[in-house]
Amino acid sequence: MKIAVHHTEVGGFSERWISYLKEINAVFKIVNCYDSNIVEQLNDCQVLMWHFSHLHPKDTLFAKQLLMSLEQSGLKVFPNTKTMWHFDDKVGQKYLLELIKVPIVPSFVFYSKKEATNWIYNQKFPLVFKLRGGAGSVNVKLVKNIHEGKKLVNKSFGVGFRNDSIVPPKDIYVRLIKRKASLLSLLKSCYHYLIPSEFARNSGKERGYVYFQKFVPNNDSDIRVIVIDEKAFAIKRMVRDNDFRASGSGHILYEKDFFNDETVRLAFETTKKLKSQCVAFDFVYQDDKPLIVEISYGFNPKGYDKCTGYWDKDLNWHEGNFNPYGWMVDGLLKQLNE
Repeated sequence: MKIAVHHTEVGGFSERWISYLKEINAVFKIVNCYDSNIVEQLNDCQVLMWHFSHLHPKDTLFAKQLLMSLEQSGLKVFPNTKTMWHFDDKVGQKYLLELIKVPIVPSFVFYSKKEATNWIYNQKFPLVFKLRGGAGSVNVKLVKNIHEGKKLVNKSFGVGFRNDSIVPPKDIYVRLIKRKASLLSLLKSCYHYLIPSEFARNSGKERGYVYFQKFVPNNDSDIRVIVIDEKAFAIKRMVRDNDFRASGSGHILYEKDFFNDETVRLAFETTKKLKSQCVAFDFVYQDDKPLIVEISYGFNPKGYDKCTGYWDKDLNWHEGNFNPYGWMVDGLLKQLNE
């Protein structure tokens, strides 16, 4: 049995996968999913692992299609269809999470300007506006009143929004002041703010729909719980100064005391319903009850290296270092042996 790993860049899961595969003496090969002959490269493999990113223009063009095609042909893949079809698609996640009946932040999507405008007039503000894609709180705005809501609806069904993954210069500047970003990253953000990135040029405008979530007040943070192979770990992300957004703030807490069993249990139960290989949940709280904001299969490994331990499916706590990227490999090996 041979495992193929797509590995062309530094910073994703693949470095960690390769280290683990060497550690367990597994047979593997490096492939390049961008090559036209990728199917030929996989002729002698039973597994493909690819940490594709919503931030890479090429990945958004074909990663899901390739992985689903390989899965349909009989290969085991990470991520598989149930893990990644809704990745970076908040609208798709809304429908899915409502259907499996888990507690979520109420979300609303409209495909008609008239319906969206009528709805806005009957809402309590603030609301949260989001585009269907984007991470790190990019493409997220707090809507304070009817005037701002109408303006966003008009733009959604008019000129639309530039679909860009670039963190705004204002956010980078705040991080720079706190020594959590570099001057170079600020200059890059300013450049792409004026000149659209390759991602934005390829993606085109986001328009023809509008998506809102209810604003859940009194949260100074959110909780990110990641479940892989019946194990879970978590971080607490504090909101930015004078802001409501936590994702991308860079202010992370790791100690076990910050997390409660109810939230971790909900993450396990929802993962079971989703039948996902790997899912990262973002939670906020209303009356001390956890609500799911959104989900993802991907995350930046560096943000989790300081986690102090993990839970098993029975909510037993295991103190110390662990390797979630090895869990991803182990999960695939179990599937092959079933």
